[in-house]
Parts: sequence; structure tokens; C-alpha cells
Amino acid sequence: MQDVARHANVSIATVSFTINNTKPVSARTREKVEAAMRELGFRRNAVGRALASKRTRIIALLFPALQHSMSGTVIQFFTSAAATARELGYNLVLWPISNEAGQATELTANGLVDGVLLMEVELDDPRVQELQESGTPFALIGRTRAPEELTYVDINFEETLVAAVQHLTALGHRKIALLDDAIGSRSLAAFGPVSRSRDSFEAEMRRQDLVPTAFTCEANPAAGKAAAAEILAAYPGVTALIVQNEQAAPGLASGLRRAGRRIPQDLSVLSVASSAEMAAMVDPELTVLTSPGHELGRMGVAALIDQLEGRATSLRQELVMCRLEGGGSTGPVPAQEGPAQEEAVQ
Repeated sequence: MQDVARHANVSIATVSFTINNTKPVSARTREKVEAAMRELGFRRNAVGRALASKRTRIIALLFPALQHSMSGTVIQFFTSAAATARELGYNLVLWPISNEAGQATELTANGLVDGVLLMEVELDDPRVQELQESGTPFALIGRTRAPEELTYVDINFEETLVAAVQHLTALGHRKIALLDDAIGSRSLAAFGPVSRSRDSFEAEMRRQDLVPTAFTCEANPAAGKAAAAEILAAYPGVTALIVQNEQAAPGLASGLRRAGRRIPQDLSVLSVASSAEMAAMVDPELTVLTSPGHELGRMGVAALIDQLEGRATSLRQELVMCRLEGGGSTGPVPAQEGPAQEEAVQ
């Protein structure tokens, strides 16, 4: 550090501030210090720093890759979280382990990380209790069944599904079905987003005196294609679908076309908690309530680092709505299925 300071004509303290991001350094000074580091072959020694400070400045993002596939929306969480961690002077590592509590304990017990960010949170998530007992700082992107004493950020699935139903009923649809994600072989009731969304969908449909109908399938295009045939066979009068299953959506659209259903002339499709990039893969481009992945990744990391830096004066608990982005897959209810026709039949 003395060599770098002499070479850059700055103080040792300035070199330390630049390396550790502990105090603001002007862009010009930072450029001088980093140029000197490159010329002298200086490399940050993370191990030495951890030994001296008893902190690694590494946080782990735990993603249960065995149960959940890596969708485009999930990648948004990762990239946003990693960028925010770097801005705040930390490194983020992706730890693709299962939801088993023991694996989380193995990670935190050996001192490799300063804190943990949990994704794909179950309503009764065993990892939460293990982390609480270990004393490891953590935050959730998601919510447990009773999150009142936890730090979390999450999609407001309840209000998002209300908005989805209201978008379709405003277009005249009354026969609306939900297709969600089976999450492998696990119980739907165990996974927060699926459980909360289905409950909210059913409640809003009943509030509008409509009959809620829900289906589920695995998270892949082939399953979506098979789900299209299943839905049309079980509910032939359906005029609109809400799809909360990003990776099944392209297959669903393909299956509907194969069955002779035009989107949106015969059947409207609204994607929920997905990405605009995925929506653009389908023809016509899907109307989508986009997941706030970038925002939640940033907020989750910031909430965790506030704990680590002693800046958290209270629990951070925030819900973010999905945003409606217009595509070409939702439209007015087909004339023969409108309310007037329905009343005439009755």
C-alpha cells in the first residue's frame, strides 16, 4: 500500500479508502490509485483482509436449484443483487443448494460469508429457523407464513392477482382460469408465491360473483403445451387465462394455437410475475404484469448490508407490485361469450 501511495502521490489512507470503499474518493483520485495498482501488480488480498477484520465482505444468495429452474426473472434477481452488493463494497456469491436447513448451516458455520439472502421462500421454511438459531444475519426475497419478525422484500402477489383479474373482467371476461407452477413434486401450499396468488385469485373472482378455476403444471414449455389441452378439455368455455408460470407460458401459447384457439381473438392470455423478455418470445407478444426482479434484488441486498453495517434501526418489510406492460395477448371477450349472451342462456 505504501508503494501504491507513493506511485499515485496520495496518502496510504486514500489507498485504503479506495480499496475498501470505506470513505468517498473522487473519481480522479480513484483512477490514479487503480492505475498505480495495475502498474505495480497490486492485488487485493481477500483472505488477509478477512483475517484482519474477521469479516469476509461476502454475502451468499441461497437459491434452491434442485427444486426451482433458472428462469429469466430469476436471473434479474441475481444480476441486480450482485451489482448492488459490489456498489456497497461486498461480493455476492450464488449458492445453489436445496431448501434443507442443514446445508444453510454448513455454509454459515465455517465463516465463509458475513450474511445470507434467501430466495424461493417456503411458508414454513426450515432455513429461517436454522439461520435464526445460528445468529447469522439474513434477509428474505419472499415471505414465510408469519414474517412479522423478519426482514424481507417481496412481490405483492395478493394485489397483483387482484389487478390481473380486474384487467380481464374490465375487458368483459367472466370465465377466467389460473395456471400456476407446480414447483416439481412439492406441495403447492408450501410455496409462498403460489399459495398467496391462488388464494388472492379465488377471493377476487368470488368478490365479483365469478367461479374461480385453477390449474397447475411443471415449469417447462412441454408442460405448458400439455396444460393447454387439459384446460380446454376441462373448461371448454374459458375465455381468459392468467399464467403465473414463466417457463410454461410459451408452450401454453403453442398448445392453444395447436387446438385452434387464436390469441387474443378466441382466448386472452395474461402473464403474471414474469419478464418482458419472456413475453416477447411469444407470438403475439404476451401482455404481462412484469416481476420487479431488478428492484427486489437491489432492495434485498441493501436490507442485508444495512444489518451488517449496523445501519438497520428497524425491520425492513416491503412489498412491490408487478407492473402491467401491454402486449397483444389480451382483448375483449368474444361476443358469443359476453354477459348479455350468458344472461339470455339463463
